[in-house]
Amino acid sequence: MSYPPFAVTVDLVLMTVADGILSVLLQRREEEPFAGRLALPGGFVGIDETLDEAARRVLTDKANLAAQASTWLEQLYTFGDPMRDPRMRTVSVAYFALLSHAVLQQAVTSKADLALKPVTDPGEPLAFDHAAIIDTAHERLRGKLDYTPVAFALLPDLFTLRELQTVHEAITGTAFNKPAFRRRMLDTGWIEATGQHESDTPFRPAELYTLRVRGADGRAGYQRESGRRSSKVPR
Repeated sequence: MSYPPFAVTVDLVLMTVADGILSVLLQRREEEPFAGRLALPGGFVGIDETLDEAARRVLTDKANLAAQASTWLEQLYTFGDPMRDPRMRTVSVAYFALLSHAVLQQAVTSKADLALKPVTDPGEPLAFDHAAIIDTAHERLRGKLDYTPVAFALLPDLFTLRELQTVHEAITGTAFNKPAFRRRMLDTGWIEATGQHESDTPFRPAELYTLRVRGADGRAGYQRESGRRSSKVPR
């Protein structure tokens, strides 16, 4: 029995929070199909490659993130609509990861075909079924907020509760009551006060916190931004 041409691809949903908006890294396609459209960084899986190997190759070659080769990538979902690719029957295995804004902005700055766009409104139609893939990743991320410390991947090692709330609001699209949100975060046991305060602020310096646990599932953790934008002032 003969079978039609069939291929497996990987697509990466790399998200961050930029200026209070949950954003995703996209790449302008140079070739058909969908030449000129924005798409997720992706590629075909080689005959001798594992899915994870292909995903890390795309992370390095397409997303220009060689320095982040050890980034933890979570396998998101498999997308296999028969009409998703006009070239042939393809199945896409999507991965997602959270990275700091500084890391993704550096990739965008160094590669002209890359762009950061809001997850909920990239501003134009995307190639293939990539809008649906992004929606699925967004839903996965929202679902993880209440039972894992996933949001801390988008924060520096030392952060304020204000910054933590900004990240949660960007992911959920919901404005939270400040006192209630802070109580809920402190009650999780995920964070602890450092006794230090932010500096270089015209307002009253806020206390800095750090992540107490790396992950509810015991993993070493999500990709974190090292350091902090402002110096630390002990109180």
